[in-house]
Amino acid sequence: MNYLNEEISNEELTASMIAHYEQLLLAVGEHPDREGLMKTPERAAKALQFLTSGYEADPEGVLRSALFKEQYSEMVLVKDIEIYSLCEHHILPFFGKAHVAYIPNGHIVGLSKIPRVVDIFARRLQVQERLTHEILDCIQQVLQPIGAAIVIEARHMCMMMRGVQKQNSVTTTSAFTGEFRKEETRSEFLNLISSKLH
Repeated sequence: MNYLNEEISNEELTASMIAHYEQLLLAVGEHPDREGLMKTPERAAKALQFLTSGYEADPEGVLRSALFKEQYSEMVLVKDIEIYSLCEHHILPFFGKAHVAYIPNGHIVGLSKIPRVVDIFARRLQVQERLTHEILDCIQQVLQPIGAAIVIEARHMCMMMRGVQKQNSVTTTSAFTGEFRKEETRSEFLNLISSKLH
């Protein structure tokens, strides 16, 4: 699979989805044959396939493809990883940043693989709480680190565009394993993600 950066769609699935999107446009009182909407069902079908392409990818395989033996035993942190996902309750976007850290236990992973794993899980219908644990569990399972940590901060369009319509609320979720359950290590991680070192 091309790694989630290009829009790849299945022609048969696209054709089926186009028909459904045409029906949705009709249901809301629009005309799918008017100029501005003529290609919208096809574009929407391809966009949804891209935004849910994480179902077709193997996050553990991504990590295993770049494991290296290394005796480094301090914290490795990749922070400010952009996240774009779809809330499974309303199929509206939520977006923000993930901060992921681990303490190696004889193996490190290529740094680009951590954002790729984040993307794979984010490109599924999600809730932020589950997304947080899926990323952490994958890293824990494959790397078997001394500890792992993740914090996700996100804004949810289902809260901003509809419902309570709160524009400035941010949802933060976190999960920790191993050494990161100790106050000292967790505090170091939280201080690092809040500091601007660059």
